[in-house]
Amino acid sequence: MTAWETIREELLRRIRARDWLPGATIPGEEALAIEFGVARATMNRALRDLADAGVLERRRKAGTRVALHPARRARFDIPVIRLEVEAGGKVHGLRLLHQALEPVPADIAFRLRLPADCRFWHLQTLHLADSAPLMVEDRWLSPHVLPDPAPDFAKVSVNEWLVGNVPLDTGSIDFTAANATEAEAALLGTTPGAALFVVERMTWTDEQAVTHVRLAYAPGYRVHTLL
Repeated sequence: MTAWETIREELLRRIRARDWLPGATIPGEEALAIEFGVARATMNRALRDLADAGVLERRRKAGTRVALHPARRARFDIPVIRLEVEAGGKVHGLRLLHQALEPVPADIAFRLRLPADCRFWHLQTLHLADSAPLMVEDRWLSPHVLPDPAPDFAKVSVNEWLVGNVPLDTGSIDFTAANATEAEAALLGTTPGAALFVVERMTWTDEQAVTHVRLAYAPGYRVHTLL
């Protein structure tokens, strides 16, 4: 169990034990981070998970309260690609194909609500499962979310680093089908025009754009979820 999951379970225990009553305002994120001896990002992840589950109500500048009437809500957790591959009993690999600070394309800048002259890191990564091509990740990443020095994305995928280090406040996700371009077909070992399952995702934190990513999966990829 990760640090934020351990904290989430303790916060949930306090709510169930009525240490924090329904409707009560709980200590702030910073105070809780100090209490548990963790970074605010870790505490934010635990609080956000409980808010997504309908146990807590979080409002900017108004604090966090225990929900009066907890409700189960639909949610979508951003998966870590490496863990998905390993859960299928395969070995995950990655190849960083491209990394450069570039002007964000106009259509993506518009969708991310960015100024026209904004520059993001453009990263392209090929993910592998047992050395076979699985998915091409084409990502635009805000330089403002990266520490100094920045992570080595040839060793840890941008996807995994973001999930573990950058909390998100809101986002959007689209599932579509698309025909493989020549470049995608060459990387995924298929033919140009082949049908690909594509996921496009955008996320924001503190009202600032974090990333836009397009994930194009090799033919035969299946999505499985539980209701």
